[in-house]
Amino acid sequence: MEKIDNYHIIRQAWKEFDDRHEIKGIFDVSAHVSTNSVYKVSFYDRQPVFAKLSDYGKFEHFKEDHIIINNLANNLEIPYENFLAQSLVKRNDLFIYRYYAQDRCAWVVFYNPIKVKAKLPRRLEDRQVKKMGRELARFHKACYNISAQLPIASKSVVTDIHQLQKTIREQKFCAKPDQKDLILHQCNIFLENADHYNYMTEIETIPVFVDWNIGNFSVTAEGKFYSRWDYDWFRISSRVMDFYFFSRVCSDIGDRTVFSYMINPLMEDRFIMFLKEYHRIYPLTEPEVRLIKECYRFFILNYVIKDGPYFFQQSYTYKLQKEAYESYFPTIETNFQVEKLLRALKL
Repeated sequence: MEKIDNYHIIRQAWKEFDDRHEIKGIFDVSAHVSTNSVYKVSFYDRQPVFAKLSDYGKFEHFKEDHIIINNLANNLEIPYENFLAQSLVKRNDLFIYRYYAQDRCAWVVFYNPIKVKAKLPRRLEDRQVKKMGRELARFHKACYNISAQLPIASKSVVTDIHQLQKTIREQKFCAKPDQKDLILHQCNIFLENADHYNYMTEIETIPVFVDWNIGNFSVTAEGKFYSRWDYDWFRISSRVMDFYFFSRVCSDIGDRTVFSYMINPLMEDRFIMFLKEYHRIYPLTEPEVRLIKECYRFFILNYVIKDGPYFFQQSYTYKLQKEAYESYFPTIETNFQVEKLLRALKL
């Protein structure tokens, strides 16, 4: 299969967007963890823009997510009114270029540059952990305040899990029989618990970004959110979907170059410290706290198992999926103790 020429696609995308401005250069600024690519595009007679190119998943989902994100970026209240990078719009519509070539396709969205301040240190001090708890709570409240004005999302955690089940049952998923059985078992547990806690009917949903690695956002000198530029795992879901990555940010081990997705950070005292500060600003309910485990289970099922081969580079995919079968799934029930969190929050 012929490899897609990303530079050619971006030039074609820009030509369709605005052929008055000649491109001077295109520079790859991707993190090279995922298969998505990000490029800085410079010009002779205008300010640079950034281009995000993706060639996995469904175009309709990519378009839907970025329309919601752009609505969010334009409507967030102070102090988050400039937190998200704004996509470029043409003739009143978000511009997304769709590329076709035989059996391959890709899509491009352009962003204006966003100002960046400090990144969090690899290991946070206790005061920084507490600050992050309060800051995420305030940001979640701001997202909730405008959530009713955002476009309706067509996908949910339930539809994603149903899609994974369908792929396995139709023999379109590459795994050993025992691994497929394990995945289907975990899917059933998730769906049963989501139903038990009325996930689709009683749990509030807001825009969440899921992946809060410290390389994805910047903060002020006081530790307040300043800017964010990575939207690969954006979705409309429960706010507790964001907690797993913040447990990793707050972990005593700190940020790691070689990473895994064990559940253990959710049980660390430092995450509980974070959670208590969050709860002071934006109180959690008991069902939401119980759903933290299910959101972790969903993260492994959806982003590591279902989308992993399309999102992560091949070496990461193999490592993370192997760990999912051998470690992540087996430790969900043994290592996550929800009562410890409930006691800490006095729920």
